[in-house]
Amino acid sequence: MLRCSRGRYRSAVSMRLLLLFAAGIIGVMFPTGCALKQSAADLLLVNARVYTLDWGEPAFDGSPADDAPVGADGWYPDAEAVAIADGIIIYVGSAEGAERYRGPETIVRDLDGATVLPGLVDSHVHVNELAQNLSRVDLRGLNTTEEIYTQLVESSGDIPPGEWVIGWGWDEGLWANRYPDNRRLNELFPDNPVLIDGLHGFGVWGNSLAVERAGVSAGTESPSGGEILKDRRGEPTGVFVNQAVNLLRDAIPPETLERRMDNLRTALLAMAADGYVSVHQAGTKTDMMQAFEGLEEQGRLPIRVYAMISTRDEPLTREWIARGPDRDKDSMLRACSVKAYYDASLGSRGAKMLEDYSDMPGHRGVSGDEYGYDEELVAEAMRAGFQAAIHAIGDAGNRDVLDFYEDVIAGTPQAIGYRHRIEHAQVLHPDDFIRFGEMELIASMEPPQTVEDKAWLEDRIGPDRCRGAFAWRTLRIAGTELTFNSDLPGSDHNIFYGLHAAITRRDRDLQPPGGWYPEQSVLPEEAVRAYTSWAAYSSFQEQETGVLSPGRFADITVMDVDPFVLGSSEPEKLLNGSILLTIVGGEIVFERD
Repeated sequence: MLRCSRGRYRSAVSMRLLLLFAAGIIGVMFPTGCALKQSAADLLLVNARVYTLDWGEPAFDGSPADDAPVGADGWYPDAEAVAIADGIIIYVGSAEGAERYRGPETIVRDLDGATVLPGLVDSHVHVNELAQNLSRVDLRGLNTTEEIYTQLVESSGDIPPGEWVIGWGWDEGLWANRYPDNRRLNELFPDNPVLIDGLHGFGVWGNSLAVERAGVSAGTESPSGGEILKDRRGEPTGVFVNQAVNLLRDAIPPETLERRMDNLRTALLAMAADGYVSVHQAGTKTDMMQAFEGLEEQGRLPIRVYAMISTRDEPLTREWIARGPDRDKDSMLRACSVKAYYDASLGSRGAKMLEDYSDMPGHRGVSGDEYGYDEELVAEAMRAGFQAAIHAIGDAGNRDVLDFYEDVIAGTPQAIGYRHRIEHAQVLHPDDFIRFGEMELIASMEPPQTVEDKAWLEDRIGPDRCRGAFAWRTLRIAGTELTFNSDLPGSDHNIFYGLHAAITRRDRDLQPPGGWYPEQSVLPEEAVRAYTSWAAYSSFQEQETGVLSPGRFADITVMDVDPFVLGSSEPEKLLNGSILLTIVGGEIVFERD
């Protein structure tokens, strides 16, 4: 039976513990249990079902380790209480043992049997877009143009003439065979520029006034790697796809720094309310980095942010190359990674494929420098010690990125230890799975998109290539590190939706009944780890968080369902779960009434 051998998640006494001991804050270890003697805790969580993840890694086929808390009757929690002081976990164990840490000023939360997990991490987000979308017209789930027009009109009645009407959420992948035009938008909004962002960020749709403000006309040529859709007369229809989307987006007046900071904080608080203690921002440009840094300086970051510097912002990337990776693991904001885009999406037929798209003969997608990929800049960042996180969707796109990593590692052997990532890794050729493990790469993937894209994916690439799509089990067997995420706002970041999709490969309507290519599903422990301990590993923080044990950050998520038990027996009931409590660094950042 194959197992991960590193044992990287096993509990250890960190340097932080040694410093606390030397300062007299922490006393001796108890002879048994996971405890550190201290006069009193700041916060006690009791009467809980605690899964610490402080046991061996599952085998690559998903089989639990010998010391995992699972028996003939299934999974069971390995602790029932947690004590926290100064932002650090000081005890994990029995309720009786936790009472030693109760003091006159200790805050106690009786969780009444709720489930406690290491804090959830969404390891690929666009939280800036979430921040924007919170104030935009939500069009998700609307499948006709008339529904969209009605929602836009009803939601924008108070917007004065000349101001932008902005919506988001039309599915550019689902609509790829029937892209709309802007004639009706022009009639409904003659005095307001309108922009409607696609669900996955690879398409935008606007009226003629928005197109005019963007400086686009019949004579404007499509940019490399993108397309401005035009009608028979050569006039823009208002739809821009792939690398062309920013032509329209950039016409929107920029926010002030203060507004951007407030919006980002609101978005991060929304993530906390959904149970997340950390997010990995997949592509951070100068304006956003300034906002994150401002929030950190003011002590207003409610959850941890792992910022991937966007290589599309060359000045910022070069600034960070000169500075080097941020190694301060105690900071709420860290930048150790650069993000690059190699190809586009399957939905917009922009993902680079080895063979033609099944529903568009002669077309194989866009990639490389035509899609804004600066190979030398990424390689330079890798040589400077940065983790590279490269967006690759199609089987050809993934192969090209694997070749790139192989070339850079050959010239800089130490780079194999930088935990480089391929973001999405959606479709892989059978010959390429083993290469992930050989180069110690991380596959950063989205279970929700699996059950959303299945509606059209077989038409797009055919059933044979679908066998290599979202192929989590094959990647695991090949020895690949996984982390799961939502790519928000491209997919709903609801953790219960994500866990359900990972375990069943079924959508919210429980379709298809047996799961979409169910042989690629993961088991409940793997799904939980992919949002917790494995996500912590992907940002170099496996010794600080991702496991509940003394000395770790008190980053904790509490929910009203048990994903280990339900995921094994009644996974559909996961969809009814709720987050009860989110704790970051010992501070309660969200608590359900």
